[in-house]
Amino acid sequence: RMEGEHNQEEEEYHWPALESDPQIFTDYMVSLGMSDEWQIGEIFGLDDDCLSFVPQPCLGVIVTFEQSAVDDAKPGSGDDSEVVQFYMKQTGTLDNACGIIASLHAILNHQSQITFQEGSILDRFAKATNALSPADRAKYLEDFKEFKEMHQEEANKGQTDVPSGTDDVKHHFVAFIRNSSNQLVELDGLKDGPAIIEDNCEDLLKGVAKELQRRLEINSISESMSMMALAKKP
Repeated sequence: RMEGEHNQEEEEYHWPALESDPQIFTDYMVSLGMSDEWQIGEIFGLDDDCLSFVPQPCLGVIVTFEQSAVDDAKPGSGDDSEVVQFYMKQTGTLDNACGIIASLHAILNHQSQITFQEGSILDRFAKATNALSPADRAKYLEDFKEFKEMHQEEANKGQTDVPSGTDDVKHHFVAFIRNSSNQLVELDGLKDGPAIIEDNCEDLLKGVAKELQRRLEINSISESMSMMALAKKP
């Protein structure tokens, strides 16, 4: 097969959306090479009682919501790429890959705590993209054949029909983490860069709950959202 044909085939791949199912996300991340000491579990609500059920340590929160026309969330800044260890863009080719990008944002910013299986897809991706720019990290993911194959396999596991890449997927995944300076940071590949939500965040879960509550109150996001926590298995 000619090189040009190969490229054409690569360009036609559409990243399918992932179902917001904690088991699918956990299995996917472990298949990619994340240590099975960690899991992505459901967060059942924004109140303190619900948050208290989340195992600790909790390193990241992955949220999927539908954005309304009233978007007052911080746009993020390319200048703030350095406030976290890992930030990547979501390109047009990575159309519905926001679920995996949110997961990568949560996991790859905690490489001192979460171990990866040597030589795994996650391990190779982390090492290869370590020194790249946010845009080049997106390009690297676009071209990573094994990653795409794994993504297709995992996306097919959901209960609902998998929308094709060209379908209009309204819900969008983002990740929230606390960085080394205890700032609450929202990581969304569609923004200009990481968005610092709170400068001195003592509790990741409560900080995220407070921000989401604020957005709900002004109808910035729909109530049909779901939250998952990247946390150590109890």
